[in-house]
Amino acid sequence: MCSAITLRHELFPSDREAIGRIIRSSNLFYEYEVGVALELVDERLAKGPASGYHFIFAEEPGRVLGYTCYGPIACTKWSFDLFWIAVLQELRGKGIGRMLLAETEKAVRTMEGKRIYIETSSRHDYRLTQDFYRTCGYAIESVLKEFYGPADDKMIFVKELPFP
Repeated sequence: MCSAITLRHELFPSDREAIGRIIRSSNLFYEYEVGVALELVDERLAKGPASGYHFIFAEEPGRVLGYTCYGPIACTKWSFDLFWIAVLQELRGKGIGRMLLAETEKAVRTMEGKRIYIETSSRHDYRLTQDFYRTCGYAIESVLKEFYGPADDKMIFVKELPFP
């Protein structure tokens, strides 16, 4: 399946609907979180690269399969956030997320980034997500207790990128 997948770095207005569908398919996110993801799309469409939000899409002809949204962290020299990485639920575990994350790391290095930070929930239903980050070379940098709510810590993962 992965042989037919292409990666695209350009955001189109039609991607807004695809992103909403992808995020909702996971059944992990609250609707207000979906709204936040769509706000980043709107910001990029309105301001272009000056928004600080960059996107990469994995797609096959006629269908977006997953995406990342990332950008530099304000007031830092070389730190980047991975704001979103999501793949259609029925396609998880097929290497698409790894492909997207590797391409994102490559793009961040091109932008002279040295570290990527990812935050996620400590809730049990996020275990596969946490394991994915670990297997991709990310380590827990910090845990903020009950950040999102009772028994829902914020886990911050980081990876230092090697320079070529």
